[in-house]
Amino acid sequence: MKDIYISDIKTHQELISYFLVKTSAVKVGSNKKAYLDLLLADCTGEISAKKWDIADEELPGLEKIKEGSIIKVKAQVTEWNGMKQLRVSRIRQTSAEDHLVMKDYIKAAPEEPADMYEYIYSRAEAFQDQDLRNICIRELTDNKEKLMYYPAAQKNHHAEMGGLLYHVKRMLMMAERACEVYTNLNRELVMTGGILHDMEKINEIQSNELGVSTGYSFEGKMLGHLVQGVRTIDRLAGELGMPREKAVMLEHMILSHHYEPEFGSPKKPLFPEAEMLHYLDMIDAKMFDMQDALEKTEPGEFSDRVWTLDNRTLYRVKDE
Repeated sequence: MKDIYISDIKTHQELISYFLVKTSAVKVGSNKKAYLDLLLADCTGEISAKKWDIADEELPGLEKIKEGSIIKVKAQVTEWNGMKQLRVSRIRQTSAEDHLVMKDYIKAAPEEPADMYEYIYSRAEAFQDQDLRNICIRELTDNKEKLMYYPAAQKNHHAEMGGLLYHVKRMLMMAERACEVYTNLNRELVMTGGILHDMEKINEIQSNELGVSTGYSFEGKMLGHLVQGVRTIDRLAGELGMPREKAVMLEHMILSHHYEPEFGSPKKPLFPEAEMLHYLDMIDAKMFDMQDALEKTEPGEFSDRVWTLDNRTLYRVKDE
């Protein structure tokens, strides 16, 4: 039974506990000695872990540690660059005799996947623009099975079971309200962008049915979900008979929603709905990361540094 959760871990603490392995790799340090680099998780979050100076006889066993497995570790909680880290002294694989309860290790979106899917599907089904309706319904239907568990990332924002649906749903909620303020926007076009913008993460990221990403697919590494998304829209637009201009606008929204070349976008948004899509995506990602960091922080204290938020430490307001 798990009794120590990542959200409760304190610096300088010694612990013995179970964790889910998100990533595992044997690397060589500057001292020319091998070490094990891990990203561990449970239902409350993630933490980096290292096992330094691996002896030759340890290597075969450590190399068998697989992403998605659960291990038991003995470790000291240290701090590196403002973030907690585990310095592992002992590690072992688990078995049925450990009597593990999987819900202790799987971080999941706070809403039921079926409910989130229905919310998104119902919005698309109500579109007056039949071209936008058809492509959204096609994508949602084709990917329904995987959408029930897929994360939106391997790590960082919405890297959790059902995270992709949760991300899309919240973007649609914001889109509806934003279009009430900015009445020049085509609401259905903005919402279509929200539904489609990250859909190809299903083919970019590899994930098991617990929503734990085990890495990236070959095409995901070589192309990324922006290019994969453009290819999919181009194919579906042809099959569905969508006018070319409308198809290109959707492709542009996918291609530009990361905004900067260093984040994968070769073009910046060239019309208002594409610009709005970018900001809806950014707002939801940043709000998720802030909420996630502050849930692990005591009132009146600062969080660990959050890499996705420019290494900022966030302050949690004291409870009144």
